[in-house]
Amino acid sequence: MRIELTVNGAGRDADDVWPGESLLYLLRERLGLPGSKNACEQGECGSCTVYLDGTTVCACLVAAGQAAGREVTTVEGLAEGSGDERELDPVQRAFVENGAVQCGFCTPGLIVSTHDLLERNPQPSDPEIREALAGNLCRCTGYEKILDAVRSAADATGGSR
Repeated sequence: MRIELTVNGAGRDADDVWPGESLLYLLRERLGLPGSKNACEQGECGSCTVYLDGTTVCACLVAAGQAAGREVTTVEGLAEGSGDERELDPVQRAFVENGAVQCGFCTPGLIVSTHDLLERNPQPSDPEIREALAGNLCRCTGYEKILDAVRSAADATGGSR
């Protein structure tokens, strides 16, 4: 089957897509976007979180065919600009500056989930941050640097999201 969709603002297509393959596989293997990670394949860890028509989803649980004609935004798509002139989104920058990136496996999903949180609630409290990120698992940290990064991103955007 041929899939046509919009990914990170650009029209994309893929041929010979098996109807049961995941959106995650389509993004990583067919479209060359390795940012979203394949960890649990069960929607439990959040490493593959992307936006699908503006709503966060675990890409491992979405069949590629369900994305046909729709808009997907990955962690790569949060940065502004193109080529060498790309500027990190404030959430991406905050994760780097606060040391919230360790092995990096959970980071893309955490960044997309944080971006979504700050879109909905520009100045979240700590309990709101914890609730919003509850579906994202990290095995490397005690989450404090991740929470610092979310707070920093909220401060950096000044509630302007």
